[in-house]
Amino acid sequence: MWVFYLISLPLTVCMVISTLRYFAGPEVPATCCSPSDTPGSAPFPSSYSSLPTSGRAVVPLIQGFEDAGDFTMKERLKTSLHVNFIFYVVVGFIGLFGLILIIMMHKNWSGGILGLAMACSNTFGLVTGAFLLGFGLSEIPKSMWTNADQTTRQRVLSHKIAKKAVKLDEAHQELSNAVVVVQATSNHMSKRDPLRPYMNVIDNMLTQMFMEDPSFKPQGGRLGKNDMDYDTDERSMATLRRHLRQAREEYYRYKSEYMAYIMEALELEDTVKSYEHRSSTGWKYISSLRPANAGKIGHLIDAIEFCWRCILRNQLEKLLAIVLGIMSAAILLAEATLLTSGVDLSLFSVLVNSVKKQEALVQVLAFVPLMYMCICPYYSLFKVGMFIFYSLTPRLTSSVNLLMICSMVAQYPPISYNFLNLISLGDNEDTKTIFEKVFQSPGVSSFNTAWIV
Repeated sequence: MWVFYLISLPLTVCMVISTLRYFAGPEVPATCCSPSDTPGSAPFPSSYSSLPTSGRAVVPLIQGFEDAGDFTMKERLKTSLHVNFIFYVVVGFIGLFGLILIIMMHKNWSGGILGLAMACSNTFGLVTGAFLLGFGLSEIPKSMWTNADQTTRQRVLSHKIAKKAVKLDEAHQELSNAVVVVQATSNHMSKRDPLRPYMNVIDNMLTQMFMEDPSFKPQGGRLGKNDMDYDTDERSMATLRRHLRQAREEYYRYKSEYMAYIMEALELEDTVKSYEHRSSTGWKYISSLRPANAGKIGHLIDAIEFCWRCILRNQLEKLLAIVLGIMSAAILLAEATLLTSGVDLSLFSVLVNSVKKQEALVQVLAFVPLMYMCICPYYSLFKVGMFIFYSLTPRLTSSVNLLMICSMVAQYPPISYNFLNLISLGDNEDTKTIFEKVFQSPGVSSFNTAWIV
């Protein structure tokens, strides 16, 4: 088993660091998120029980701190505490109502507060994880099969580009308004104003933005009725700073996504044209975005790229879509028949139990479907985030959004517990993993069992 940890732990840490480096924006502090914030980096499953009091409790506080527009650490911390206090008061009242219902339904229940907290956390992970898992199980094979058809993919990209262009125009308008408000407020404020140092910080943000992107020109920016009320006190200046930062992040996020779709559409168009004119071009990939490969082996490289982009890639994507579709169907069948007694219809249970005495094969047969089951909800998290209150954009994601996805990822260790039930290793204490023993501890198992399916 130590061999498994020696391989999986460095791999997990490297994947987390790579993901952070890929998505993190240039202004994100390196300490806002760490690999230890995710359950996958824990050395043993039993350490999951410490997550509610460590990473999960700290992340919302750091998130509020990063989102605050105040000018000092003390004020940003106070803002974060205030926002989190309001949030947890509301959640606390809801939890109190739920606790009263539990006491009324289970008069002799004696699981303890810790058991109740773990059960609620696990229930959230299982319920939301089930929805995210279901979306991923259907969407991943379907999108992979659809993208393999180049004609369909071109239509999809055209639709996405049109929608993203509208969003980009709205974000440009919002940022232009924010820039006009900042400039008007700065011009209106005298150099002796007590709030001038705060205004200078906002002016420096604006100056840096124009230096980094000289092509940005505010257009159509206009002042509203209350846009000159930002210079009344320190709190209003913090609001102005936060508004400018959010408008800037939203604009560059939409700009990045728009350009990514444009580049993908151009590359796809080159692929289609190269295939249509393969006889006249000598079966070479011709790109409109870069010159042809030169040198003695340039023709060979272009021919290999043609074979990959125009022939092999689509076929491999279709084959992988079929394999993942079969795996999704097997997982759904196993989930639907989880509580069926007498008949084991779980393909993974049959495979794992058939090689139970060979530890290496057990780990391989368990690793592949478990990895796919973990990828599905995380894929859904990344997709769903584009439509609601957080988003992930390559090299432009703010620390607030990174911390949001970090806290969400930490909610889904119950997916692994669900998989352990799918492979049905038995109720013998000798065959139970540490992970199962933690989840089946007194006061927790009764709540977990109701949400396994």
